[in-house]
Amino acid sequence: MIQIRDEIASDIGLRERLLDACFGPGRFLKTSQRLRDGRLPARGLALTATRDDRVVGTVRLWDVETGCGRPALLLGPLAVDPAAQGLGLGGLLMRAALARAGEHGHGAVLLVGDAPYYARFGFAPDRAAGLAMPGPFERERFLGLDLRARALDGANGTLRATGALDTLPAVAAEAAAMAARRQAA
Repeated sequence: MIQIRDEIASDIGLRERLLDACFGPGRFLKTSQRLRDGRLPARGLALTATRDDRVVGTVRLWDVETGCGRPALLLGPLAVDPAAQGLGLGGLLMRAALARAGEHGHGAVLLVGDAPYYARFGFAPDRAAGLAMPGPFERERFLGLDLRARALDGANGTLRATGALDTLPAVAAEAAAMAARRQAA
C-alpha cells in the first residue's frame, strides 16, 4: 500500500539516492537547483511516498518570489522510483502537494517540467510568461499554476529564493546520503 506522508530526517539519504537514480548527477546543474541550494523546503511541503516502508517517491516545494515581489512556490523535484512508475504515484504526489500548498495559503506554484504531463494538474506556460529563472532554462517547460484566482496575473521578473536557510551543513547531508547508499548495498 502506498502512503504519502511528511518527509522525515531518516528519508534524506534515501531521497537523495532516489533522485540520483531518477536524474543522475546532472540534477545539480539545473537552474532550479540554484533556487533550492542552501534552503529548506517550504514548511509542510516536503512529501515522501512509501510502499511497504520503502521510499518510492518524493516531491518538495520551495518558497520563491517573483521579480516584482510576488510570493510563489517552486515545485521540484518530483521523483518516483523506476520500479514504481506507471502506478499513478507521480499524480498522487502532485495532487497531495498542490492540495497541501493551497491549505497552507499559497497562491501560486511554478515549475520547470514536461508541459503535457503537468497540464493535467492545471499548469500552463502562459501563467509563467512574464517570469524568468536565474539562469538558463527552457521557456516552453517553465509552467505556472494559480492556486488562488489570478495569483500570477501581472507577475514578472526573475525568480529568487526566499525560503528559510538550511542549517544542516552540506557535509552532514552528504554523510546521510552515503550512509543510505551503504545500507542499501
